[in-house]
Amino acid sequence: MTSRRQTLALFAASALLPWPALAQTTFDHTYAAWDALLKKHVRWLPDGKQSRASYKGFAADRSALKTVLGNLSAVPQASFDGWSRPQQMAFLINAYNAFTVELILTKYPDLKSIKELGSFVQSAWKKKFFTLLGEARHLDWIEHEQLRPRYNEPRVHAAVNCASIGCPALRDEAFTAAKLEAQLEDGMRRFMGDRTRNRVRGNQVEVSSIFKWFREDFEQGHGGFKQVEDVFARYAEQLSDQPVEQAALKARTLGVSHLDYDWSLNDAGR
Repeated sequence: MTSRRQTLALFAASALLPWPALAQTTFDHTYAAWDALLKKHVRWLPDGKQSRASYKGFAADRSALKTVLGNLSAVPQASFDGWSRPQQMAFLINAYNAFTVELILTKYPDLKSIKELGSFVQSAWKKKFFTLLGEARHLDWIEHEQLRPRYNEPRVHAAVNCASIGCPALRDEAFTAAKLEAQLEDGMRRFMGDRTRNRVRGNQVEVSSIFKWFREDFEQGHGGFKQVEDVFARYAEQLSDQPVEQAALKARTLGVSHLDYDWSLNDAGR
């Protein structure tokens, strides 16, 4: 049984711990605060394939967003390393999306594209404007130095959102370890079913430039994808409603071309 003296000693010792270490004992892996902001300020378009973000709404709730970002920044590397793979991935995806919203708000409403936040010498994705896992980071660090090389999960490209209409949709909910597989698959199906970004035309499958920029991610064997055409075969029913076209996709007989990327801000309105 713990004595009063022992209890006081434990309390005194805990007071010496840095705040992040204390905070992580109660880290919320449901991301309830971020989830609430997304549900409030993100809406699906009628087709259910694209979404729009109310940056005006996020700006009005900036203090709540700052709290979310502070909790993400407070996670130390040691805590992160002890988490499961799905917990790590959900954390990184949520961090990417939340800090992207914050980046947009640094200039909103005076911008039409996230690319305006970069310069000739440094893109918006290379700006170190936040702290994550103990160091100053940029968005490319999350995507290209963590998510892509560490987890071999190409569907993350349908999860991270770059605040642009050409991107796969920003979900109206936070990613969580418990729902990660379902969320990744749902995001991929919605993206592949969006005929403004992926479609069959004649003897060609016209797809997002994501499949050009990150082709190698879809050819490393995950989920049976050994060539990018395997992705189109898997999602043939999303890419086309026509049985003949679906059969051609599954037979991998269609040529592949890439559509221009729309970098316009995915803004719900001002």
